Amino acid sequence: MKETHITPGIWLRSLLFFILYNLMGIVHSLVSLALAPFQTREQRHHFVNHWTRATMWLLRRLNGIEVEVEGREHLPRNEPVVIMANHQSEWETFYLHLLVSPQATVIKRELLWVPFFGWGLALLEPIAIDRGKPVQALKTLLREGKRRLDQGMSVVIYPEGTRQPPGQVGRFNAGGAQLACRSGRRVLPVVHNAGDCWPARSLLRKPGRIRLIIGEPMRCDSGVDALNARVERWIRERAALIMADQRQPESGYRLSDSPA
Repeated sequence: MKETHITPGIWLRSLLFFILYNLMGIVHSLVSLALAPFQTREQRHHFVNHWTRATMWLLRRLNGIEVEVEGREHLPRNEPVVIMANHQSEWETFYLHLLVSPQATVIKRELLWVPFFGWGLALLEPIAIDRGKPVQALKTLLREGKRRLDQGMSVVIYPEGTRQPPGQVGRFNAGGAQLACRSGRRVLPVVHNAGDCWPARSLLRKPGRIRLIIGEPMRCDSGVDALNARVERWIRERAALIMADQRQPESGYRLSDSPA
């Protein structure tokens, strides 16, 4: 992506986004907790994600961030899948909920301890793992992941394990591929460049375009390692294409700010 000149106005709008985003999250998490006992799983997931929809609206109107989605035809229909995506930002952890729902995201358990945000997150039935105990974490992923899939929920996993700088893809672990193979489910590969506009561990929200590509679902035909390598290769190749495209002054792609 072309380097964005950070003006005082961008800083001001980023700060305003941070304040509004958190205020909305506090209020909405309390309302979601109050309504949860009276909702079905689908209703609960839809309601909790109103915060995500409001967040995307803020990013577009306040921070000048557009979203382009390619490959919607690959989204599953009445079939839970294992979604494997690259990890650059907080953005993808929100936006993927708007594309595939209901879903369970694999997260570090500490996130559930965050006041308000963690309470709302718990309503989405994530798979919380202890990263300090990798063997136990894998067992939890395989056990709880299969349970969610059997219940009709897709499972989202970030195989890099931690957020990477824009333009980079980290080393993949095989947990997602192993879950797909053991449960007999397909993998839906996803790649994006959200870190260009919403950098990890930063207050900045840079104006620009986030491009997200959804690939064709992949089956476990030749074992865990082969599936994991295939998904990683696909993500690396598309990430390089996105990065090259972002360097062009005009890409000709249609921008879309709605996941619908």
